[in-house]
Amino acid sequence: MAIATLAAAIVTVGIFSFLYRDNPFYRACEHLLIGLSVGFSLVLLWNSVLIPKLLLPLFVEGRLLALIPFVLSLLMLLRLKSSLSYLSKPVLALVIGSGAGVSIPAMFEARVLRQIAASVEPFGVVGDGSVSALMLLGTLISLVGVVTVIVYFFYTRPDTKAFNSVSQIGVYFLMVFFGATYGYTVTSRLTLLIGRIEFLLGDFLHLL
Repeated sequence: MAIATLAAAIVTVGIFSFLYRDNPFYRACEHLLIGLSVGFSLVLLWNSVLIPKLLLPLFVEGRLLALIPFVLSLLMLLRLKSSLSYLSKPVLALVIGSGAGVSIPAMFEARVLRQIAASVEPFGVVGDGSVSALMLLGTLISLVGVVTVIVYFFYTRPDTKAFNSVSQIGVYFLMVFFGATYGYTVTSRLTLLIGRIEFLLGDFLHLL
């Protein structure tokens, strides 16, 4: 039996031991996972970021512009000393500001514009005359779901019977969404569980 298979089986059993109760074996496996994750991240950052983008350009190629990220990195490390931690605040502001400037347009396109396009696109298919009755029904259900859910989250709507009825339909659509999401999550976790059990019974114990 390979050492890697034995180690994987021991760690798998250690994680499953939490189903009985919290125990030192489980905590050791948990700490091992965290330590390996941190170690892998540090090695990845060192080899893919620090060396090719900072150390080599600065100390080997002689690019003086690399002094800017080098100094900013040193200022960030000053957070470890409370009396000098204020010097790291401009660096944090720069990181957060630039990150927000990059991520907000991307998130707006992915979570707003593309969702609007996906909601409108089926009507273009319906309009060309080559659509089945089932597709038309799905398009109408999608339209009703989008409109009623928007009405549900429209908190300044007038408190009338018509708006409340439409909002209640939106609640049903939300419940279907949450139920489907929960079912997908449970199914994916069961798939992972089946994979670990197959590993233990097959690769480790050779019972399958």
